[in-house]
Amino acid sequence: MTSEQEVRDTVEVFGQLQTAIGQVIVGHRSVVQGALIALLCRGNVLLEGVPGLGKTLLVRTLASSVGLTFSRIQFTPDLMPADIIGTDILTEVDGKRSFSFDRGPLFANIVLADEVNRATPKTQSALLEAMEERTVSVRSNTYPLEEPYIVLATQNPIEMEGTYPLPEAQVDRFMLKITVPYPTLDEVSRITELNTEGEGIVLPKPVATAENILVARRVVREIPVADSLRDYASRLVMATHPHEASAPQRVREYIEYGASPRAAIALVMSAKAHAFLDGEPNVRPSDIDAMLEQVLIHRIILNFRGEAEGVTVSNLLDDIRQKVTV
Repeated sequence: MTSEQEVRDTVEVFGQLQTAIGQVIVGHRSVVQGALIALLCRGNVLLEGVPGLGKTLLVRTLASSVGLTFSRIQFTPDLMPADIIGTDILTEVDGKRSFSFDRGPLFANIVLADEVNRATPKTQSALLEAMEERTVSVRSNTYPLEEPYIVLATQNPIEMEGTYPLPEAQVDRFMLKITVPYPTLDEVSRITELNTEGEGIVLPKPVATAENILVARRVVREIPVADSLRDYASRLVMATHPHEASAPQRVREYIEYGASPRAAIALVMSAKAHAFLDGEPNVRPSDIDAMLEQVLIHRIILNFRGEAEGVTVSNLLDDIRQKVTV
């Protein structure tokens, strides 16, 4: 069990962390919060947004704020698994030859996989092992990745030519999918001010450590969830299945496949982290509602009719919210 003092200290540290990130990242509160929630829950994030919205800056700021190692991988069609994992190289010392492992950019605490859908499925699969297993394999050797570890992958929704869309099974491995919106008028003005005056953007100094994050993860797992709220989260996930009696009519009409039990686990865990960031001692219904879209939007597959009629998963989740009550 984590002591009360550790809990108080950890909550205070993460309050400072959110403040430090907010000094660089203008707006995007839900995006910043989602990244921190995934970090607290040992999850990974799929960021989707058009170029220029600050996705890379967000990840760099997060890494700088917690004093963790950071690497950015630009995914391209000619990128090979060895380019991101690393490879064995032949070395010679005192006339003796041997192989040594040269680590690739996946060996960092925070990894930005930029335009992940531009790489071939073979390279995407290499990233998947790192995300899910926290290890990479080269020939017969397996190398562990240092915790805390998180992958934040980006997709550009408006330029799909020459891409390799992620398979549904791989998309499901991302704990959250976060859509990065356009900033408001006031936020754009503030962004131009930060980038055109003085020294420009200055990344924050570390206000948290790897140990703080590992302690926070223990604190989050210990946050209690009432049985009624665990049941509520499960019913929300079950309502995405078109053959369930609890599914709204439009879900039955437009959804081909609903969310898996992995989604229910992610919904409860992310709700715990959401409560933690709000300084709450237990999970509330509002925590579950707040995380519903980011957890489920990429795990629901529309059928042909839904695609043809332009139905959005977001609207269907609104129907589920209205029908399923605590």
